[in-house]
Amino acid sequence: MKVAILGSGIHGISSAWWISQSGIANEIVVIDRLSKPALDTSFANGGQISVSYAEPWANFNNLLLSLNWILRKRSPITFRPSLDVNQWKWFLCFMKECMPNNVIRNMEYMINLAKYSRDVLKNVRNELNIEYDFLDKGILSFYTDKNEFHKAQKTADIMRKMGVHRKSLSVDEIINIEPALSSIKDSLVGGYFTEDDESGDACKFTQSLADLCSERSVQFKYNHNINKLIYNNGRITSVELIDQDGYFKNIDADIFLVTLGSYSPILLKPLGIKLNIYPAKGYSATFPVKNKEKAPYVSLIDNADKLVFSRLGDRMRIAGSVDFSGYSRSLNNIDCNLLLEKAMEMFPNSLDFENVSYWSGLRPATPSNVPIVGKTKIDNLYINSGHGPLGWTMGMGSGKAIADIINGKKPNFKFPFLGI
Repeated sequence: MKVAILGSGIHGISSAWWISQSGIANEIVVIDRLSKPALDTSFANGGQISVSYAEPWANFNNLLLSLNWILRKRSPITFRPSLDVNQWKWFLCFMKECMPNNVIRNMEYMINLAKYSRDVLKNVRNELNIEYDFLDKGILSFYTDKNEFHKAQKTADIMRKMGVHRKSLSVDEIINIEPALSSIKDSLVGGYFTEDDESGDACKFTQSLADLCSERSVQFKYNHNINKLIYNNGRITSVELIDQDGYFKNIDADIFLVTLGSYSPILLKPLGIKLNIYPAKGYSATFPVKNKEKAPYVSLIDNADKLVFSRLGDRMRIAGSVDFSGYSRSLNNIDCNLLLEKAMEMFPNSLDFENVSYWSGLRPATPSNVPIVGKTKIDNLYINSGHGPLGWTMGMGSGKAIADIINGKKPNFKFPFLGI
């Protein structure tokens, strides 16, 4: 059997790895328009493996905050309305998912997949000894607003029942866990800490795993645009590509797996498969660390500005913002300046502010934040996409789950997999 995987981010490479381990295929080919794996949404994301924050954006508290933020020039969320029907369809469904029963259901699904994926990542890390600036110092979430801090307790209580333990912290406890936050101590009101969460460089991990896939005879076709899937007699027979010289070519396979993130709906729509996935652009800024003792090691979440902070070796990554503006990856100076100013405010003596690297990526978000993983209505066509801000957190588990599904096995945790 031959399997064609479309996309080489964390989900494509993870899927390739687990399919190669399953023994179901004697030939696997990974196809991508870029020159190497993990150069798109997996490239410079926030770096957190955050099971403790596997909670849906779609809830009434966030909806009310979003309405307030949208009216501000500088806010964690930017909405640029357009004539795109898909944009409005997504937002209508988002509001429906804010109903309390939907929130609890979606949170359970997200936590189940995130916990499973974190365990899978740990096992792979121990087995393969991949270097990716990994830190297992937990995630510390800090608050500067008392009302928001108290509201978060309700979510923490729900998560505790689902097996995720957020420990409530006083200001002094926050500083004890991460002394680098001393510069903003006076503005803090409390926080939460989850010691089981982790951080690491998704790009480094994905590229190293791709190298190991190559050693196990997985083939890679980079610099090939994926034009369309060819459908005949109830099945996909081939994928039409355009190479870097502009020539068309087809690749035949028995199984096709789509892991194209925000671009998955575009490829599948002509086949009558409608995915409610919309690009939620996020930004990051990466700073060289110039004072190792004063820069934080614990991964952080700033709940006021919805930013995450991850120490990646001798670099500090700050990421955040949600920009609903279609498929443009152009940088917004307001969002970039927010990242820079936040870094200067919090870590004034530890980072090199003159050599910052900015990046943006299109996170493929479903209205519920529950990703779409499984078998489509076409017999030999599968999908692994729609992970939104938790693509890195859910990456290894989603890849293993889709490999099991292709192999005729049902993953052993509760989740709304397609086709099962």
